[in-house]
Amino acid sequence: METLAFIPSPSAGEIHLGPLPLRGYALCIILGVFVAVWLGGRRWVARGGRPGTVADIAVWAVPFGLIGGRLYHVVTDYQLYFGDGRNWVDAFRIWDGGLGIWGAIALGALGAWIGCRRRGIPLPAYADAVAPGIVLAQALGRWGNWFNQELYGKATDLPWALKIDQDHRPVDTPDLATYHPTFLYESLWCVGVALLVIWADRRFKLGHGRAFALYVAAYTVGRFWIEYMRVDDAHHVLGMRLNNWTAILVFVAAVVYIVLSAKRRPGREEVVEPGAAEEKPAADTDKGDGDKAEAKAKSEPASDDKADAKTEAEADAEDGDKAKGGSTS
Repeated sequence: METLAFIPSPSAGEIHLGPLPLRGYALCIILGVFVAVWLGGRRWVARGGRPGTVADIAVWAVPFGLIGGRLYHVVTDYQLYFGDGRNWVDAFRIWDGGLGIWGAIALGALGAWIGCRRRGIPLPAYADAVAPGIVLAQALGRWGNWFNQELYGKATDLPWALKIDQDHRPVDTPDLATYHPTFLYESLWCVGVALLVIWADRRFKLGHGRAFALYVAAYTVGRFWIEYMRVDDAHHVLGMRLNNWTAILVFVAAVVYIVLSAKRRPGREEVVEPGAAEEKPAADTDKGDGDKAEAKAKSEPASDDKADAKTEAEADAEDGDKAKGGSTS
């Protein structure tokens, strides 16, 4: 198979920052977390929350998400770490790749719930604010698969095919060098989902977790067809990959949540963080009182001048009357 053009794979999975080696996979995860917290923080403030709240809760959500993502991967691909010729210690080598988004979201939500509960914040409101940032983090995280030359699709000679080094090719096609860049397909899909959620949130004023549910539903649609293209080993149930079944179940749950939530709690939360909404109005009130006091101070001297002028005019009139009366007599 001859390919006229292709996407090259990195010559190494590490980036050296001086003497410090940094795994490309880890770098993509770190950049994703930064983007998610930054965008989520902006959206949270726009909804009436305090600056810094998203980052504070992320201290709980991110570690839980990483643990959950790794657990899902190890459990569903246990044959890679346990059994003959395998070293169970490799299950802890997260920098070599292997995070399941389903486990990351599930356990990350638990961490976010703990953080929200400590601050008296409703989890659905927080989830709506961070949803686009999370899916953008996924878009960046998928490039970690590019660094590791993993999770690619079937062999192809398309101009945007991904060239895989021989050591990373499937055992069934060791002589084929180019494959579908499923990491790129999913990355682009995630960017589209982020834009969809941002647009729909502005257009329909999504609240009570519906923006997050929309992200989940839209992502699972793309993950379903992309999963079909992958050639890595996976467990199959009734002829379909396990992740395809997971995508179907999660999609149905997200759609049901959107429908039921819209009926029970339409609109968007008026208050997302207790006490935050009163801070700005209080400042505005103080400013208004200051303006009123200043206006009153400016008006008072003017009133006194008018009063003094009136008093002087009355005195002159009285003197005139007296003078007039004296000349007649």
